[in-house]
Amino acid sequence: MRQLTEHETKLLFSKLLKYISPESIKLLVDRPDKKQHHFRLIRENRVYYISADITKLASTITKTKLVSLGIRMGKFDKSFKSFRLSITALSLLAPLAKYKIWLKPSSSIQNQSLQGFLYGNNVTKSSISKMSENIPKYSGVFIFSSSTNVNYEIPLGFGVASKSTQESRSSNNPQDIICFHQADIGEYLRHENELC
Repeated sequence: MRQLTEHETKLLFSKLLKYISPESIKLLVDRPDKKQHHFRLIRENRVYYISADITKLASTITKTKLVSLGIRMGKFDKSFKSFRLSITALSLLAPLAKYKIWLKPSSSIQNQSLQGFLYGNNVTKSSISKMSENIPKYSGVFIFSSSTNVNYEIPLGFGVASKSTQESRSSNNPQDIICFHQADIGEYLRHENELC
C-alpha cells in the first residue's frame, strides 16, 4: 500500500471530473465530517479510498497479505496511462453525480431496459424514463432506476453519454444509443472474482 504519485493523482481526478463536479471531489478530500480519507494504491494498480484511521491500522499488514481495504475506486492500466472506475465506487460517487439518467422499470416483456443495462448493454432512447438537463456529449453519467417513490432512487451503474440531452430528445429512433455502458451492479455477479 502506497500513496499515489502526482501523475496517478492527476489521472484519477481527471476521470472523477467526468462524473462528478470539482466541488464534489473537494468533498471527498476535505470531508464535512472532518474525518481524513486517503487514496491509496494496493496490489500494483488498484486504487482504494480509505479512512486515515484504517490506513494506520493496515500499515502493520504485509502487502502480500493485504487483499482489499476501504472502497475500491478503480484501477490503472498496466502502463499507468489511463484509469478505469470500478462499480465498487458507485455507492460513494452516485450521491455526488453531476448528470443522471433514469431507466424505465422492466415491468413488461417488451420493455427490458433495466435488465438489459444490468447485463452490460448500452442505454437506448426507448429505455430512458428521464434524464438531467444539459448533459454534454461524452460526459460521464450515472444510471438510476425509476421509482414510484420520488425521494428514493437506486443507482445501477454509470456510463458515457453518446449524445447530449438536446440530441437525445430530438432523436426519432427509439433504438439510438444515448449512453455507452461502463459499469453496472450486475458485475457483482458476472465478475465476482475480478472485483476482489
